[in-house]
Amino acid sequence: MAKSPSSSLVSGRLPRFVEPAFALGAAALVAAVIFLLTQSFPVGVWLFLTAVLYLIVIAVASSIVENRRKAMDRVVRGLVICAFVLAVVPLVSALVTVIVQGAAVVNWQFITSVGGTAFNPETLEVTYQPGALQAIVGTLIITGIATLISVPIGIMTAVYLVEYAQPNNPLRRAITFLVDVMTGIPSIVAGLFAFSLFSIIVGPKAFSGFSASIALCVLMIPIVVRSTEEMLRLVPNELREASFALGVPRSRTIIRIVLRTAASGIVTGVVLAIARIVGETAPIFIAASYTDALNLNPFEGPMQTLAVMAYTNYSFPTTDIAASQAQAWGAALLLVILIVIFNFIARIIATVFAPKTR
Repeated sequence: MAKSPSSSLVSGRLPRFVEPAFALGAAALVAAVIFLLTQSFPVGVWLFLTAVLYLIVIAVASSIVENRRKAMDRVVRGLVICAFVLAVVPLVSALVTVIVQGAAVVNWQFITSVGGTAFNPETLEVTYQPGALQAIVGTLIITGIATLISVPIGIMTAVYLVEYAQPNNPLRRAITFLVDVMTGIPSIVAGLFAFSLFSIIVGPKAFSGFSASIALCVLMIPIVVRSTEEMLRLVPNELREASFALGVPRSRTIIRIVLRTAASGIVTGVVLAIARIVGETAPIFIAASYTDALNLNPFEGPMQTLAVMAYTNYSFPTTDIAASQAQAWGAALLLVILIVIFNFIARIIATVFAPKTR
């Protein structure tokens, strides 16, 4: 019996371990060549040349053993992995730096103490007291007020756009356009808007936590609107129609059926929006200014947050530069921990409120 002609789709195949083996071999070869030629080890050049050599070797080997289509697939997959590593390396590097630098400062006393300078009238000595309590309290107050204002406005706006407004409604088009514009507004513009508004209402000394909360609302509302709108659109129309067929009014259908079905995604979007604004620096620095004192009144006087604390201590250090920079790293680590907690809460809420879980 004559043999059937071989098909390119069933040609030879490289072993599974060939890609990591080629990657390790390219890394070792490039490292050896660079060290022999320069007597140093620049990491950036090593990673770049390793990626180039790996792509060339895997393309040639796959073309010889397999076929051109498979070789192109391996090259493109290698490019995707390189792009992923290129995006992750700066993030991991920044995270490791913050953890290493901040871990040396953050402790229970740092969290529960009010930081700032202290003057001793007997010795006429000015000392720097580390502490972040005023920044933690300010962050929670400003973010909490912004959340209380933004979440109802954002959810009700999304409900109107999805459930009530017709596609050709001029008001719907205007709201959608304004939400898109607000999404792209720089954060510093939001801070300038809040400060200008309260300067007109209150006067030139309009620094307050509430002013900073209004600035954050400008940034948070479009995020809540967009995330809630997408979640409401995912609710099947059959659920709405079944409710209407039973004679349930539209308002009760939205509250009892639509919002409950989309609750998991809505809450997740809200928590992620909070995590987005909690690290803002420019609008809070402009609207709430900066202070080392513990201020519990959001309607009067400057107020400090963790982001502003990290920025001011690093950019405008005191006479003790090392202590100021340590304070900045500690505030940065606390801010990262706070954002991780918010994201962890979002995961838990998404699981609890999921329809299948309920």
